[in-house]
Amino acid sequence: MREVAELAGVALSSVSRVLTGHPDTSNEMRERVLAAVAQLGYEPDMLAQSMRRGSTMSVGFVVGDISNPLLAEIAHGAETTLRDAGYSMLLTNSDNKAALDAEHIRLLRQRRVDGLLLSLAAEDDAVTIEALRNADAPIVLIDRELPEDIGASAVLSDHRSGIRAAVEHLIDLGHRDIALIVGQPLRPSRERVAGLEEAFAARGLPPTYSIVAGQMTAKHGQAATRALLDRATPPTAMVAGGNQILVGTLREIVERGVAVGQDLSLVSCDDYAISELLSPQIAVVRRDYAEMGKQAAKLLLRRLGGDERPRTVTLPTTFVPRASCVRVETS
Repeated sequence: MREVAELAGVALSSVSRVLTGHPDTSNEMRERVLAAVAQLGYEPDMLAQSMRRGSTMSVGFVVGDISNPLLAEIAHGAETTLRDAGYSMLLTNSDNKAALDAEHIRLLRQRRVDGLLLSLAAEDDAVTIEALRNADAPIVLIDRELPEDIGASAVLSDHRSGIRAAVEHLIDLGHRDIALIVGQPLRPSRERVAGLEEAFAARGLPPTYSIVAGQMTAKHGQAATRALLDRATPPTAMVAGGNQILVGTLREIVERGVAVGQDLSLVSCDDYAISELLSPQIAVVRRDYAEMGKQAAKLLLRRLGGDERPRTVTLPTTFVPRASCVRVETS
């Protein structure tokens, strides 16, 4: 900084004001200082600056599976919003393992991140919950629910209304034997199951649906689809409760030569790119992943700005009917 001050012909304090964005600097001084910085290749010591201001201007994001395109879009939405506010984002991947969630939370706090964004592998893991209770940092959950004493804000998707609309559409087409394949018992799966149940109840129908739970993976999607199609009377419609489940469902359907939109009606949760490219196009329950990330970042920035009250934002889902859903004869 002294070399910058000497080259720019200004006081050391002027260099400090320019580099920290202080408003009390003239345009001429700012240009001289920045020109000297560029000429010397000076890079501020971010660690020293963070110690002085008590903030690292960084946020940790714990993701269950970064290979999931949905989570990648959420992370991208969060990162761009945080970057615009002057924060950097550190991303960790837990491979859907609760033990790694807790480990990453502790590691990020050791790095003194100012806040945490969390898409956890489990909502009831005792070690993870204890790590969060000791985190001493603002927390924003992404489509997860934790005990109230954690004091976390959250951005949620209204899965229930989207699934209810999809199932009601299938019921109106004559379907009664409808199967829903979901992942582990996290909030999205619970809400999707609730939407299915509400759709049948609203129509005054007996619960002739099936629910197959497992992991949010293509492997589970294929195994569940295989078991459903192996039944003496297979379901006439299926709902794949996640984009990764859809991949496995489609794999089994293709291997069997089942014709979607003829032999079987199909709906997917989350608008995966292949949903529109297939023939027929797959009906989907759609949501805006990038907006989830942006809203999560905004909630965290609000907490970092001094708002201590946890807040929850619930974003809508929309059912998009497509040619994969066809009418069947009711008995």
